[in-house]
Amino acid sequence: MALQISVPQALRRPHQRLREIAPGLVLSIGVAALAEVAARAEQVAFGAQWLEPLVLAILIGAMVRTFWKPQWFFLSGISFSAKTVLEIAIVLLGASVSAQTLLSVGPALLIGIVAVVALVVPGAYLLGRALGLPARMALLIACGNGICGNSAIAAVAPVIEADSDDVSASIAFTAVLGVAVVLLLPLLGHALTMGSVHYGILSGLTVYAVPQVLAAAAPMGHGAIQIGTLVKLVRVLMLGPITVVLSLVASRLPEEGRNPNVSGKVRKGLMPPLFILGFLAMIAARSAGVIPHLALAPMGQGASILTVIAMAALGLGVDARAVAAAGPRVIATVTLSLVLLVGLGLGLVALLAG
Repeated sequence: MALQISVPQALRRPHQRLREIAPGLVLSIGVAALAEVAARAEQVAFGAQWLEPLVLAILIGAMVRTFWKPQWFFLSGISFSAKTVLEIAIVLLGASVSAQTLLSVGPALLIGIVAVVALVVPGAYLLGRALGLPARMALLIACGNGICGNSAIAAVAPVIEADSDDVSASIAFTAVLGVAVVLLLPLLGHALTMGSVHYGILSGLTVYAVPQVLAAAAPMGHGAIQIGTLVKLVRVLMLGPITVVLSLVASRLPEEGRNPNVSGKVRKGLMPPLFILGFLAMIAARSAGVIPHLALAPMGQGASILTVIAMAALGLGVDARAVAAAGPRVIATVTLSLVLLVGLGLGLVALLAG
């Protein structure tokens, strides 16, 4: 009689789970790779990346989804990529900021940055609701404008259990208008004859991604780039407190626009999502010098790569018709939110100059 060895169920589950997610994960990675190739082609053709790989991943994923609906065996991996991979990326993102960043900007500017974010997020949310957007989409746009654009939208989405269509529409339209800000902000700076420091503050407060801050601040010199980047990193730090607050109020949001696949159970008490705790723990570890300096760049690159994969997965779940239907209201909300953000940024610059 042959000896039969029974493998415990607990040991089989990881292999089973891997088989479940592998097709969708590989598909998401493939779309992400196409986005990276497209971004490099964009750099070669135009000398700059007007659309980042993160945005291109959503657009390519949505294009694939428009002409081909993934079979059932892809769905588990796509969901894993859009949620778990994204959460890992957000945790790694925490290593890019530190408490020393807060201390280096000075108390007046620090308070001003926090005040601008604290005013823009609820202000943009109210604008979105007034224009008829669902609560979750309005929150996505508000956090994208107030904090750090696409990264903030991606981070907030699982916290408030946002629908993938709303996430994709928010990122797509915010990204396009974000490029417009990069192009137009230097013209505003020149028109107002702003100095490099004050213009750097304005660019750090209003431009979404760090690379875009560099592009927007460059026409005003190296000083503008330095202060703009610093202000931008402080805005990124606001992602932690904002997402913790949103995690506490998420259960009170209307059911409209909620994605039931994002979270299988309602969080209890005042416990924020684990990946947000991980994000804050990374900031603490970076501040305490626990993370080796040589590890910072690979961790940042890893966060970027994982985020692109997650955005590819989001794009694969997009209903293009729903995104198009939301277009005019989203554009109006993003535009008015940007006007609010620039206005508050100019106000802060005027106060600091006085």
